Amino acid sequence: MFETLKKLLVDELQLDPDTITLDAELASDLGLNSIELANLVMLCEEKFDLTIDDDDIHRFVTVGDVVEYLEAQQ
Repeated sequence: MFETLKKLLVDELQLDPDTITLDAELASDLGLNSIELANLVMLCEEKFDLTIDDDDIHRFVTVGDVVEYLEAQQ
């Protein structure tokens, strides 16, 4: 799941793959703003064929948080 999410971040948001770790914070470490986070959510919904509740998005602080969420939805 991590590698799939990492590929999305690199391919779709043009992030440096070397900066993407499970502990990397989406905002402070990777520089995602609210629009890019919303884009990431939409990409994940499309890629993994699921719906991410708006209330759950605030829990996405690190890449690991997103991975854990996605794994729990599978």
